[in-house]
Amino acid sequence: MSKGIQTLAQLAELKDQIRHHNHQYHILDSPLIPDAEYDRLMQQLLAVEQAKPDWITADSPSKRVGAAPLLAFDHVQHQVPMLSLDNAFDSEALLNFDRRVRERLKKQAGTDVGLPINYTCEPKLDGIAVSLQYEQGLLVRGATRGDGNTGEDITTNLRTLNTVPLKLLGSQWPERLDVRGEVYMTRSGFNMLNQTLLERGEKTYVNPRNTAAGSLRQLDCRITANRPLLLCVYGIGQVQGWQIPKTHYAILQQLKQWGFRTNRETRRVTGANACLSYYDQLARQRDQLDYEIDGVVFKVDNLQQQQQLGSVARAPRWAIAHKFPAQEELTQLLKVEFQVGRTGTITPVARLQPVKVGGVTVSNATLHNMDEIKRLDLREGDNVLIRRAGDVIPKVVRVIIERRSHDNQAIVAPDCCPVCDGPVEQITGEAALRCINGSSCATQIKQAIHHFASRKAMDINGMGDKLIATLVDQKLITTAADLYNLTQEQLASLERMGNKSANNIINALQASKQTRLDRFLFALGIPEVGESTARSLARHYGKLEPIMMASEAALKHVNDVGAVVATKITQFFADTHNRAMITSLQKAGIGWPEYDPKKQLQTDLPLQGKVYVITGSLKSCERDTLKARLQTLGAKVSNNISRRTDCLIVGQKAGSKLSKAQALDIIIWNEETAVAKLQSLESGK
Repeated sequence: MSKGIQTLAQLAELKDQIRHHNHQYHILDSPLIPDAEYDRLMQQLLAVEQAKPDWITADSPSKRVGAAPLLAFDHVQHQVPMLSLDNAFDSEALLNFDRRVRERLKKQAGTDVGLPINYTCEPKLDGIAVSLQYEQGLLVRGATRGDGNTGEDITTNLRTLNTVPLKLLGSQWPERLDVRGEVYMTRSGFNMLNQTLLERGEKTYVNPRNTAAGSLRQLDCRITANRPLLLCVYGIGQVQGWQIPKTHYAILQQLKQWGFRTNRETRRVTGANACLSYYDQLARQRDQLDYEIDGVVFKVDNLQQQQQLGSVARAPRWAIAHKFPAQEELTQLLKVEFQVGRTGTITPVARLQPVKVGGVTVSNATLHNMDEIKRLDLREGDNVLIRRAGDVIPKVVRVIIERRSHDNQAIVAPDCCPVCDGPVEQITGEAALRCINGSSCATQIKQAIHHFASRKAMDINGMGDKLIATLVDQKLITTAADLYNLTQEQLASLERMGNKSANNIINALQASKQTRLDRFLFALGIPEVGESTARSLARHYGKLEPIMMASEAALKHVNDVGAVVATKITQFFADTHNRAMITSLQKAGIGWPEYDPKKQLQTDLPLQGKVYVITGSLKSCERDTLKARLQTLGAKVSNNISRRTDCLIVGQKAGSKLSKAQALDIIIWNEETAVAKLQSLESGK
């Protein structure tokens, strides 16, 4: 038996300790001990239970490991039905719901009932509803919602979830407690799962919701145990032996104390207008959340008022789901066209029967490459499921094979460039086709020059898509270097271009000649070299010539540069056309400050090793500018809050990142503080 555990009381203390650390890690996102120490505690428990099998109890943390597969799920009856919710699809429907609530309460009371109404507002998770039954604080059964009256017994699977307490924390639990919640999968967990499946050569999943549903209903609970599932609770069903609080919000607070995860975005508000404000706020935050939601649930907070309002056959009168615009819709694939990108990559694009998705009319969707078309088994004329999330480019998720017509046409990859008719090849190790006629392919030339002139590169004000296309079509320019040979007369002669506009562009070209090495490197459009890698190269070498002469082996010593990127860099600078363009740009007067990297080590940077996150809308500076200033001082700028984040910079309308930073006790700067701090660091004070 494990050293130090000699009695049942000592074993109970060890299990309580493990439960406590489980709660800190999985519910509060605030671990108190490193993973290695937690593993030692768990191994100690397993050793005791192996030596003393009769000491094993149903609430032991070791029970999450899994058991033998089931042959089928038993059916269970919900003592209190798991009702559905009525839906509101616009603000008018929500206001009508609030009006009906107030009218019914006033009619029953015969007088004013302290209006307006208090509501609890909760994100509507896109997951699987479950019921968890506890007796004397111990989990005895878990079930799916099913048809609301009868569900499936999935106790064994639910036991594998770290966010499902096997034994409630604290004390004074009800004799019997039925907790209702949603099992779901985060976006990051879903992406990691799919990445693992890809590496194994196995089939990937379409979306987190369906994956969570399938994972929860596995007959082999060991499969469920290996899926990144979470439980978030939102209410209770049958209760015995407990003085229930007077409000729904208070119930959620008590459930949190007993060890359950509740949603951090839950709020209590007064009146319908406050509900609408919450809805608008959450709609803006929606794409920043690490989990999918399809709306907001509003519940009358006062439990006595809930009882007075009652329910209809399938839904309570005291709650409503205010749905967001659908992010998935069915439509028809009309045809597939192939587009050429800046680096010659040929990308298939789906042309669709226009359909509204997420409140936006969608007529095009990305298909990535021919491998994706084969994976989807996509044909022209197919009915397809389209998904759009926020500003993300719409994507074809699935083909509805059942609706396929026998004459739908297979999609064939082009054997020549759709723009210049030049040769096409597939690079070894890459899925994409590529036009290798870069120096004379009009689309590649236009996009390369547009990238060169863009704000994050050379920042040539007024040099937009249409002007560049005109200049290339009229053969006034063929490379980015030709921009600096343009005259005011040439520009002024173009359609819709007067002397003043032409003069402004000439001035912008002149101003762009004084730049930074990292911006110039980024502007060149070297494949795989983004802003961060360009900045790392500039810091490491200090000058352009050493970068152009560097070997692959030398480049791999640069931060952010791996084997693939090193190969792309050496190939770019080995190309005589690229070298000639760089020479022409330097002759045109483009320059930047150089320095000796030996005298300016990265370790001397004041924010080296620090992780910053920016959220909200900024007033005094652009987000990209602030990000560049932080990176110049050595900081890493991340998109996500974690325990490794050192500081969060918040602008207006900061969302869930602010709440998470506050929960993790991360330093928070407002915009004014951030600007002042950076100015101080940049001046060396």
